[in-house]
Amino acid sequence: MRVLGINAVFHDPAAALVVDGQVVAAAEEERFSRRKHGKRPVPFSAWELPERAARWCLDAAGLRPDELDAVGYSFDPSLCLPADRLGLSDPWDWLRQEYAARAPQFLATALPGLDPALVRFVPHHAAHAASAALAAPAEYGQGDCAVLVLDGRGERASHLAGRYEKGQLTPLFSQSLPHSLGLLYEQLTEHLGFLRSSDEYKVMALASYGTPRFLGALREAVTVTGTGGFTAARVDLAALAGTRRPDGPIRAEHADLAASVQARLEEVVIDLARWLHDAAGGPAALVLAGGVALNCVANARLAGTGPFRAVWVQPAAGDAGTALGAALHLSSLDGKPIAPMPGADLGRGYSDEQIEAELRRARVRYQRPASVAAEAARVLAANGVVAWFQGRAEYGPRALGHRSLLAHPGHAGNTERLNEVKGREQFRPVAPMVLAGRAGELFDGVLPSPYMLFTHRVRDGWRDRIPAVVHVDGTARIQTVDPAAEPLVAELLTRFEAATGLPVVVNTSLNTAGRPMVDTPAEALELFGAAPVDLLAIGPFTVARDPLDPASQ
Repeated sequence: MRVLGINAVFHDPAAALVVDGQVVAAAEEERFSRRKHGKRPVPFSAWELPERAARWCLDAAGLRPDELDAVGYSFDPSLCLPADRLGLSDPWDWLRQEYAARAPQFLATALPGLDPALVRFVPHHAAHAASAALAAPAEYGQGDCAVLVLDGRGERASHLAGRYEKGQLTPLFSQSLPHSLGLLYEQLTEHLGFLRSSDEYKVMALASYGTPRFLGALREAVTVTGTGGFTAARVDLAALAGTRRPDGPIRAEHADLAASVQARLEEVVIDLARWLHDAAGGPAALVLAGGVALNCVANARLAGTGPFRAVWVQPAAGDAGTALGAALHLSSLDGKPIAPMPGADLGRGYSDEQIEAELRRARVRYQRPASVAAEAARVLAANGVVAWFQGRAEYGPRALGHRSLLAHPGHAGNTERLNEVKGREQFRPVAPMVLAGRAGELFDGVLPSPYMLFTHRVRDGWRDRIPAVVHVDGTARIQTVDPAAEPLVAELLTRFEAATGLPVVVNTSLNTAGRPMVDTPAEALELFGAAPVDLLAIGPFTVARDPLDPASQ
C-alpha cells in the first residue's frame, strides 16, 4: 500500500510517504520554498500545499501520483464547528475549513494524475497520535502504548488522550476548544515580542532565566478537571508583565512570566499523564506528539516524575509530523504491521558526484581528505566552527548531525559566538552531541536521547569542562549518537575526544536567523560564504576558509 501524507491547513506544511508500512521519505515544504515554517498560520494560507515536498517524496520512491493507493490529509473539515461555537475569535476560520474541504481538488491540480477520490481526511489529532504511536521504536510499545497529544488546536479540540492497542487508537478524552495549553503558550510568545506559532522555543529558553512568581495566577487560570481534561481561561498577561515590543529589551518580568507559564504547563502535563496512565490501564510507555511535545523541559519533567516507565516523543512532533501520521494512520487500517520510523533523516540527500559537481560549479577550492570526520575534528579541536552537511536532511526542527553547525564545547564564549554566527538572541542555548555509550557519564536524564527532545542535568565535574553547552539552569538538551546508526558522527566524536579529552561536540542547526535549515549543497555553500565558519564538511569533501590577506587587516 502506497500512502502519501499531507499537512497543510495550519502551518509547517509537509509531506511524507509510507510504502507497505515502511516510512520512505518525509520533508517540510520550508526546505524547498526557503520560507521559515512554510507559511504563516492564517486562514488565508490554508490553500497552500506542500507541492514540492510531495513531488520530492514521490520522486524519491520512483512513484507517480496515479500509482498511489491513498492520500491522507491531516485535518477533517467535517468535524469543524463555526469559530464562535468553538469560543475562538477568528472571523475567517470558515475560510480555513472551506480550503480544507477543497483539498482533494487542490492536490489533484498540484499532482497531475492523482485521483481526488483517493484523498481521505484524517482527524488532526489522530494524525498526531499515529505519528508517535505507530512510528515509535518497538521498545516503546509501538502500536501498544498510551498516547498524549497537546497542541494549539485541531478541528474542535486541543488535546487527545488515548490508548493504542494492536496498532489501533482508542480515544479516552479530548479537550474541547477554546481551552488550549498550546494557544496559551502562543499567546505568551506574542506577548513577549516573539513570532507566534514560530518562536515558542525561545520562550522556553527564556523561562530558565526567570522566577515563577506569577505561578499562583496561572494556577487559578489553568486547572485540571480530574476527568482527563483541563480548563484554560484567557490570561491577562499584560496585568502580570508588560507587553514587549519585538525589538524591545527583555526585562526580568518577562523572564518571570515565561517561567511561570512554563511551570504551570509542566504541572498540567504531568496531571494529564497521570490520569491517562490510570484510564489506559497502566501501560508502561507513553508517546507524545503535538507542538507542546517539542517542549523538552516539560518532557524531561514528565519522564522524571510521571507515572510511565518510558516516554518517547515524535521528533517532528509539531504539525509537520501530521503528514507522517496521516500516512501511517491510513496504512494501519488494513491491519498489516507498521515498521518504526528508521530515524529522522528522511529528507533530501545527495550523492558524492552531485556534491562535487556543485563544488565545481561554485568554483571553490575543495579537498577530499582521507577522513572528513578527522579533518572536521582537527578544526574543532583548534576552536574552529564547522558547517556539517552529511546524508539525508532531518525531518522536524532539530539538527541531528546531518545539517549542523559544530563547535568546541570547552570554550564558554562559543555559545555567544554561535549565536552571533546565526544572528539570534544571546539567551538561546546550544546543544551537545555525545556518543550514546558515554552520555550517562556526563548527563543525568532520559537515555538514549537521539532527537534532542529532553533536557538533562549536567553532572558535577563536567559543567566547567563543557561550559558552552550548559544552560543557565545547569541543564543541556543533548543528542545521543548511536555509532551503528550514525557512524560518521561517531567517528567525529571519537576523534575529537582523542584530540581534546572531551567526548562532546556543540551541535546547533545549520541555518541563520529566520531561515530554514540548509537543505542543498548550494545552500550550504551560500551559508559558508556569508557566515564566519571555518570549515564546510560536505559529503566526503571539505572547503576551508581562506585566511585573510594581511594587507586588508
